Amino acid sequence: MAENHAQNKAKLISETRRRFEAEYVTDKSDKYDARDVERLQQDDNWVESYLSWRHNIVDETLKMLDESFQWRKEISVNDLNESSIPRWLLEIGVIYLHGYDKEGNKLFWIRVKHHIKDQKTVLDKKKLIAFWLERYAKRENGKPVTVMFDLSETGINSIDMDFVRFIINCFKVYYPKYLSKIVIFDMPWLMNAAFKIVKSWLGPEAVSLLKFTSKNEVQDYVSVEYLPPHMGGTDPFKYSYPPLVDDDFQTPLCENGPITSEDETSSKEDIESDGKETLETASNEEQTALLKKINPTESTSKAEENEKVDSKTKAFKKPLSVFKGPLLHISPAEELYFGSTESGEKKTLIVLTNVTKNIVAFKVRTTAPEKYRVKPSNSSCDPGASVDIVVSPHGGLTVSAQDRFLIMAAEMEQSSGTGPAELTQFWKEVPRNKVMEHRLRCHTVESSKPNTLTLKDNAFNISDKTSEDICLQFATSSCEMDCSPP
Repeated sequence: MAENHAQNKAKLISETRRRFEAEYVTDKSDKYDARDVERLQQDDNWVESYLSWRHNIVDETLKMLDESFQWRKEISVNDLNESSIPRWLLEIGVIYLHGYDKEGNKLFWIRVKHHIKDQKTVLDKKKLIAFWLERYAKRENGKPVTVMFDLSETGINSIDMDFVRFIINCFKVYYPKYLSKIVIFDMPWLMNAAFKIVKSWLGPEAVSLLKFTSKNEVQDYVSVEYLPPHMGGTDPFKYSYPPLVDDDFQTPLCENGPITSEDETSSKEDIESDGKETLETASNEEQTALLKKINPTESTSKAEENEKVDSKTKAFKKPLSVFKGPLLHISPAEELYFGSTESGEKKTLIVLTNVTKNIVAFKVRTTAPEKYRVKPSNSSCDPGASVDIVVSPHGGLTVSAQDRFLIMAAEMEQSSGTGPAELTQFWKEVPRNKVMEHRLRCHTVESSKPNTLTLKDNAFNISDKTSEDICLQFATSSCEMDCSPP
């Protein structure tokens, strides 16, 4: 069944390409950008996105391609960059990408109060929308966005139905399959009639994508962490330019910090860090021996004693909350806790557990690749096994609550190798719908609050304590970690 579907799709893609070349593209025509025509012949996903939007009717798809390609040539979409947009438009923050909805779709913000209807700036504003959508499309290759029409504090001068129609056309014709939904927040009563027109532009199939919300309903679609305070959210983000507001997850991210290859020789900082970890290990062994001296009547063997202390240590420094995904269980579930400057230790831990019967490849991405070192950042996990990922700020940089981490995972064939070259090739070929994704926020723990994931250097400095005191310390710490607010 699946094989027949794939064959039919391949035939439709081939027919669309052949007919577009024969019926719409002529040797001397400058109607389209040659780069778009070339891409149409090479990118199956691009062709398929137009076909599926037109219900696999080739004639309708060809008309849509013709309109879309002419528009791309008119706006010069392939050449748009920051310098193509007037700086003042970038500065006011009328349009930008930031955050995610509850389904994991990127939020495409349109702050209508910053838009003033003016025929002189219409083309520049259209270019701004095209710039952001094209930038996003090149990175995400088909992953939908949720449009956030923020109509709060909107006056009559901001109402521009031609502009709204252009935005809708972008998703209906120019970027098919990219629209998840349109969330309309705090719509003034004077726009009720106008949005009846909008519904007619969307068509009956897409009307269900319109979500009219107030402060209460908007949280049905977007969590408070990605909503600004005026929407009842807690997101501290405030728009400013430069740089471009774009928190898309970036690669590469690797063990040595923000460099392009994980095969690079470790830096001096890595060597010093590894040395510190060795010293910490040795110190822990001494502390284990000290524990035995404190309670010399203990009947357990040295191996059992070491195992007990090690299990306590792991229970203390490893996170307690767990996200249970189809491929990996990920701990912590939502937030990475980093120690503050005052608390000393800044490293934090992500624990991945493979819950499948196959090898699972994983990699880590972040919104701030220049800030972090991740070890390991691109590797694999055997069936039933766990992997500890250590995350630390690079070069003393400050952790921000706006930073995000993305764990990506996908099952590998049993015969596949797991070396760097094999993993690189695997991530190039794995279908996007086979990739599990989970996002984590960052949180800085003040010195007065125990860190969920780290041990202070002197945590075992206990010459004056009994073993019962130590157990009480662990129990109290675990309780505080479990009860602390996210």
